[in-house]
Amino acid sequence: MSNNVNIQGTKSILFVCMGNICRSPTAEAVFRHKMQAKGLTLDIDSAGTLGAHTKEKPDHRAQKAGQARGYSFDGIKARKVTVQDFEDYDLILAMDYDNVEELKKVAPLGLENKIHLMLDFAEGYEEDQVPDPYYGGARGFDYVLDLVEAASDGLLKKI
Repeated sequence: MSNNVNIQGTKSILFVCMGNICRSPTAEAVFRHKMQAKGLTLDIDSAGTLGAHTKEKPDHRAQKAGQARGYSFDGIKARKVTVQDFEDYDLILAMDYDNVEELKKVAPLGLENKIHLMLDFAEGYEEDQVPDPYYGGARGFDYVLDLVEAASDGLLKKI
């Protein structure tokens, strides 16, 4: 877990993966659930660095795995990251290094410091990237949930 990320005072978070149908909507659903359970209100959303799935619902496998753990994906639809997101969100959490690089290409000058890896906040894991489960089996979606739950817990401790 990275200890050099100061996020106190964070009021809005954007979770980002490539297509915004697996990892980032899972992160949005998990974090929303955990945040509400703690009585917190933050503006959260998810987006993708590619727009290929715009307006689609999250992958059915991600929804099935998440719903089995009590998470709701209601109202989540894929969208592409915009330049405006860097103005609107205090913290932009990418699922992997490729997405960090893509976000840096879009970030307005001086706002790149908002970009971090989701797993910077996960305690108890060696990984620093959330693997893309899209081409794998159901176990990959469960592992994404494990990582995202750990990162969400760590993130909530720091806010």
